[in-house]
Amino acid sequence: MSDARGVYTAKKKNGDVYYRASFTFRGRHISLGSYVSASEANAAYTEALALSSSSLSVSDYTDSTSLPFVKWVVIINFRDNGLYIKTPIYLKKNMFYYYLDENEVYTFDAEDLFFYSTHKIMKRGGHLFVADFGMQINIASRYGIKNYAIEGKDYYFINGDDHDYRYSNISVINRYNGVAVHGRGTAGEHYVAKIHIRGDYIIGRYETETEAAVAYNKAVDVLLEKGVMKHYEKNYIESLSSTDYNFIYQNINISNKITEICEKS
Repeated sequence: MSDARGVYTAKKKNGDVYYRASFTFRGRHISLGSYVSASEANAAYTEALALSSSSLSVSDYTDSTSLPFVKWVVIINFRDNGLYIKTPIYLKKNMFYYYLDENEVYTFDAEDLFFYSTHKIMKRGGHLFVADFGMQINIASRYGIKNYAIEGKDYYFINGDDHDYRYSNISVINRYNGVAVHGRGTAGEHYVAKIHIRGDYIIGRYETETEAAVAYNKAVDVLLEKGVMKHYEKNYIESLSSTDYNFIYQNINISNKITEICEKS
């Protein structure tokens, strides 16, 4: 252990020395990170100790702060709410904030707390994802939003805040692959099924969303039968029994153009 309080000396595999800081708060031993010098590690320890008994908030964090931002949020949440969470979450009544960084915060329902307390959110290419069982999972999929979905067309945030992922704030317009609603909310509302081959082709227009989703699946099967090797993700329609699905599938009409396109290929 280093001479500095709360600081421990450690060595890398190549023999280089570095310093780890930690402190105990409310009976829990909390790691504060690794540092290149004992003085930096001690500064983090001193700051964590002071933060645990202060009235500072997450918004008080600055670039000159010794602690990493994640640890700053974790300690403040533990101090204020009595629940230790390793990810940068701050609890509120019936919801919580997840801080991607000091400038970007997302809101979630309390029922999502277990998931996000055990999964770190990352951002790449404008998409939010978590690592789960070795796979990168787009978090939008938890809310019925497809990976290809376009905000404003396939879904929208009711209060206009695209950082508010509470279930009551997300409205999914188009839930199925290749299906879009037209004339939404009018007497002429209907669903159009399209599929992309060498451009978008209309499969048909249908009265219900489920009919359009089944029609899309049927078009996919036709393309596969005709030797089109492109991968299409078919729709899983949870609301339909296998009997009802098969009845719609057998009786639904799709455009002859789908077959004609394949025959010309």
